[in-house]
Amino acid sequence: MRSGAIQEFRPAYFSVVMATGIVAVASQLEFGVSWLPRALTVLNAAIFVVLAVMIVTRTVRYPRELIRDLNHFDRGPGFFAFVAAVAILGSQMLEVFRLPNLATGLWLIALPLWAGFMYAVFIEFTINEHKPRFEEGMNGGWLISVVATQGIADLGARLASRYPGYQSVMLFFTLALWLAGGMLYLWLISLIFYRFTFFRFRPQDFIPPFWINMGAMAVSTLAGTTLVAQASNSDLLVTLLPFLRGFTMFFWATASWWIPMLAILAYWQHVVKKLGRAYTFLFWDVVFPIGMYTACSHQLAQAMNLPFLLRLSRVLIYIALLAWALTFAGMLRSGWRILRGFPARSPGPRPHSSF
Repeated sequence: MRSGAIQEFRPAYFSVVMATGIVAVASQLEFGVSWLPRALTVLNAAIFVVLAVMIVTRTVRYPRELIRDLNHFDRGPGFFAFVAAVAILGSQMLEVFRLPNLATGLWLIALPLWAGFMYAVFIEFTINEHKPRFEEGMNGGWLISVVATQGIADLGARLASRYPGYQSVMLFFTLALWLAGGMLYLWLISLIFYRFTFFRFRPQDFIPPFWINMGAMAVSTLAGTTLVAQASNSDLLVTLLPFLRGFTMFFWATASWWIPMLAILAYWQHVVKKLGRAYTFLFWDVVFPIGMYTACSHQLAQAMNLPFLLRLSRVLIYIALLAWALTFAGMLRSGWRILRGFPARSPGPRPHSSF
């Protein structure tokens, strides 16, 4: 493994694990127990181990570069992809392979990582004396902090029933985390929407992480439906059930609103402005929201007794699998070119963000 690859490794590469994990969970929901979610889970676990070894090695060998990235307005939010990947892999282990102990272990790893990165990144951004211009520093990648928060809330709520002695505490904690994640989204999306509408927006500025605008609300919906399903196990959740259902629908409606907006911007970028892009790991930030919207729509249909929504998720799962397959093929092709010594294809004009 080349030292240069380790030194420049970005935690945002864990978006591969996020996307593969949620597509596997969505496949499990749509197809039941089958070879597909199991194969995707085994593959995802292998990818996660490789990336985890790389980030741990980088932490040990290049701590200065790691701290530099934590302080970087573009790369800092990428650390939340690591946290989200741990939580989503935990959900895979619980839902696909029925391994609650392993899922619990991953949840207990994700919690301190979330707390550490949440306050390290945002406090550093607050006190940093050298800040970028607003339009250069703000992009959808910041919302992976919301994805990490809601991913942990969802996994914790799923695990609560397996620990009767701690069930009430776990559900209270995951409820608080879910609400905090929703508030964090409202803060960040206000800034992103302001950046969309009141600053110059060029075709190259529409980078794949902006799809997390929708994905963050989709994972919030998923966690909300899990809390609704667990309501009978908590007096507090029973009391708040109308609120939980209302806010979960609010999150799903917001995620749905973003889909046409993002699709039209993608059409404007690629068809109207004819801006093409070669493979970049950022494309996984498009796959993840599609997979998450599929999974949350399926669970919403069950939690709210809305069977007509199942028709939507049955179509979306094939779109999610196609997006995953195309992006995975692009990743393999890019890796093969690097191994063969070919220069990387130019992805076109570079956006402001290096997330």
